[in-house]
Amino acid sequence: MACALTRPDWIKSRYNSEDVMEMHRLMSKLSLNTICTEALCPNMGECCKNRTATFLILGNVCTRNCGFCAVRKGKGARLDSEEPQKVAEAARTLRLKHVVITSVTRDDLPDGGAAHFAATIRSIKATSPASTVEALIPDMRGLKENLDMVVAAGPDVVNHNIETVPSLYANVRPEADYGRSLRVLRYVKERAPQILSKTGVMVGLGETPDEIYRVMDDLIAV
Repeated sequence: MACALTRPDWIKSRYNSEDVMEMHRLMSKLSLNTICTEALCPNMGECCKNRTATFLILGNVCTRNCGFCAVRKGKGARLDSEEPQKVAEAARTLRLKHVVITSVTRDDLPDGGAAHFAATIRSIKATSPASTVEALIPDMRGLKENLDMVVAAGPDVVNHNIETVPSLYANVRPEADYGRSLRVLRYVKERAPQILSKTGVMVGLGETPDEIYRVMDDLIAV
């Protein structure tokens, strides 16, 4: 017979529900999504308390089926042409000094959503010129012309997560490619050395320390 899992106090996240509801009201008013809500982030309360959020553009349905992610999967939604300006308005309302934009993966779009990313970056730059902008992008099929559109918009940071070690890609990122993600990071840095590069790796999925070290070496190389 299964028994209930008792979680230690230190792993439990507590927050003021009013902070979260205030953020939800703002996003609902502007018909915006956040990765905080869509991915069921356990740190959402902390971020809302500090009046910050990571915007999720290009809809809230991902065309890929990564094993670790709670975002809905399926057919991509119709793009909202006003979304770039809405994100800029929300960033201004929240008085964000650093604005982070991410997206679902849109393999159904020829440019992978690059033009929409670029429009969002430009809108934020126009509305909040003192703020820095971080674009957390999918691989956009690794196509240079797609990446060029994002870079040309002038983000201060381009972030693309490698997520895990190569041996776990089949389970964790079955429709992604480790080498392609490395090439994305390399190309952005070569194309625009002034833009800060960023990535993220999850641990605890079954990888070994040596595999993590090899990923770090690969990332340093690009």
